[in-house]
Amino acid sequence: MRGLFVRKLVGGLVIGGVLAGLLTAGTSANAAPADVQAVPFEISGELPIYPKALWKNGSSGANVRKVEARLVQLKLLEKRYLDDDFGTMTRSAVKKFQKSKDIPQLGYVDQNTLDQLAKVTHEPTQTELYPPAPVVDGKKLDARCATGVALCIDKSTRKLRYVVDGVVKMQLDVRFGAVKTATREGSFTVGWKSRNHVSKLYDSKMPYAMFFSGGQAVHYSSDFAARGYNGASHGCVNVRDLGKIKVLFDEVHVGDKVIVYRS
Repeated sequence: MRGLFVRKLVGGLVIGGVLAGLLTAGTSANAAPADVQAVPFEISGELPIYPKALWKNGSSGANVRKVEARLVQLKLLEKRYLDDDFGTMTRSAVKKFQKSKDIPQLGYVDQNTLDQLAKVTHEPTQTELYPPAPVVDGKKLDARCATGVALCIDKSTRKLRYVVDGVVKMQLDVRFGAVKTATREGSFTVGWKSRNHVSKLYDSKMPYAMFFSGGQAVHYSSDFAARGYNGASHGCVNVRDLGKIKVLFDEVHVGDKVIVYRS
């Protein structure tokens, strides 16, 4: 009996409270509260409405390159990141621009951001969009070496050129793998570096190694220094100038381009 009484009492209090709330709401529905404040989305549980993204992280194409070229004009993005891909660095540059204009830092390009960007930059020229490849000894390097930081490795001339924004900073003699262990050609990036590396596969020293494709790396070779082109590597790009590769190793960063090609 006592339990039944308690349940009835609690139920009555709840119903009474609800009725009182409804009556109060009914009598004040037409009255505008004087102290209404905006409630943050994360507190209220409402979903924010964001403007439509024209280009965002993961987008690619010619229009992305044009946006990047404008950001380069404003010195918000380094030339090395001028490509057709909207990546982390482009996103960071877009956020910096949005902050400078006191507009929402979305990290992607909406119509308002594009309009603001167009106001303070000029239409990118063809040269700005596609910088010409540097010329060395009367010959153009691979076009992929024209922007950013690149280890531009020419199998035909047996030269490695360290290129920064189209300017050749250093040139080194190199040799490559034999026929059965050929050095792969293509576009790569430096995946990792090892100053005092020793090959577990061949039990040989590979100092100042900069790996770009599996076990293939640019590194100093004492054998190349001693025998020259009479020998070959197991697929790596051998350098024989110890002094230069020491400097190069400290200049190159993980993520820098490695272009291996034939001119």
